[in-house]
Amino acid sequence: MEENYFVVRSGKPQGPFSIEEMKGMQITPDTFVKTSKMSDYKEAHEIAVLCDALGFKLEKAHAQYFASMDMRLLAAVIDYLLLLFIYLILIVVIIKISNSQSQYLRVAVSVSFLPVIPIIKFFMNVFMEASKRQGTFGKSWLGIKVTTEDTNPLNLKQSFYRNSLKLLCILSLGIGYLAGFFDRKQQCWHDRIAKTLVVRDRLI
Repeated sequence: MEENYFVVRSGKPQGPFSIEEMKGMQITPDTFVKTSKMSDYKEAHEIAVLCDALGFKLEKAHAQYFASMDMRLLAAVIDYLLLLFIYLILIVVIIKISNSQSQYLRVAVSVSFLPVIPIIKFFMNVFMEASKRQGTFGKSWLGIKVTTEDTNPLNLKQSFYRNSLKLLCILSLGIGYLAGFFDRKQQCWHDRIAKTLVVRDRLI
């Protein structure tokens, strides 16, 4: 059965309309549409059925859907808070098991493994961005994911390369990250070199 679509016109949703009705409505590629089964509106050029019916070119990504740098920063903060929470639980367990009365030993144990967190974060990025999730827990919870520039999922090699290049941003004292704020596609240095994007599926 053919799906009917709600169409945003003059800033207000109207419909639903059949595809035949939409052919006479001057629908443009960037018109927002959705069916009752879709969780949010998409631009018409992103839906294959509408592209075939209305003569648009199918496109998977659009500039409006690039994840902003503040969203990406928030995703990283969420990931680190999650790792820190797990770390604190493990430290409490270790201290309880050791049954040590020495305050200095407890402090030493508490801080000795902190440098491991960024290493764990690196490998978490690599494997999760190359998975079906296409992003870490923080990215997934915010509805953003990592893709290639042609919007395909990353494989493990591409994900490792992308995350390794973040060292350039760190060595540049953060300039490589700041570059993303001034880029139309929100690409930091490691994204440009690795030819990757961070995109969002829904309008937020």
